[in-house]
Amino acid sequence: MYQDLLMLLPPRSVVFDEPMANHTTFKIGGPVDALVIPQSIYELKTTLEYCAAKQVPWLVFGAGSNLLVRDKGIRGVAIQITQLNSIQICGQKVYAEAGVMLSELAYAAASFNLSGLEFAEGIPGSLGGAIVMNAGAFDGEMGKVVSEVEAITPTGEHKVLSRSQVGFGYRQSVFQHNDYVVVAARLVLKDDEEPAIVARMKAYAARRWEKQPLEYPSAGSVFRRPPGHFVGPMIEALGMKGYSIGGAQVSTKHAGFIINNGGATAEDVLQLIALIQEKVADQYGINLQSEIRVLGEP
Repeated sequence: MYQDLLMLLPPRSVVFDEPMANHTTFKIGGPVDALVIPQSIYELKTTLEYCAAKQVPWLVFGAGSNLLVRDKGIRGVAIQITQLNSIQICGQKVYAEAGVMLSELAYAAASFNLSGLEFAEGIPGSLGGAIVMNAGAFDGEMGKVVSEVEAITPTGEHKVLSRSQVGFGYRQSVFQHNDYVVVAARLVLKDDEEPAIVARMKAYAARRWEKQPLEYPSAGSVFRRPPGHFVGPMIEALGMKGYSIGGAQVSTKHAGFIINNGGATAEDVLQLIALIQEKVADQYGINLQSEIRVLGEP
């Protein structure tokens, strides 16, 4: 199935029946029918046009840091854009492709004495995913530094969206509500001195390692923060810190994280999420919303 992709793309860009566990930070997930890792935006557009013409289901992802892939895997084509990772810097302006890792981009900016991306140090995701989710931390977020976003439609049409058109909000953007694929962005940063920038980044990294279970596979913070509440303390107050279902465990370091403690399945994680939501709703009357994107066959 989908072997005719090899008529359009080089063999190095296509893998069949690839376990998604190899491509997500949770280290969980069954096989995808075809995994395409485009080496250029042209190859990405070619893949999308193929899927549109064949009416093949598809998805685009970056580092897989916000994904939970079900155990039976994904039918169709998954497109991982981590090889689209070029960076260009001129003055205070940065142009970067969507597959570049956020921490790599932050250090590249620092090397040009540019501040504004320090918050991204330690976020285990790509630029594209960070824009889609308006990722943020330590009072910074993507919506504050992005000036334009380049995207393509499933039929290969090129779009350029201004910051206002992207509609950044708390963990929100227009890309969560359309089928555009983010391929690059322009950022505007501020001048500063590299040693000061790097010092802030290292301080943020130390705070992450102190408070978050970064030594275990996970998909980061599981739930959106409800207004006026912090999720971790609520879950901890329910006595669920360290609670496990199969190989999925509520982190003993930060109860807002679910970790893969060894051999966790997607079903383990989903059951644990549902149990937390049920208990929080019963105790606090709050309906927690998961930030994790769940994909694949149930």
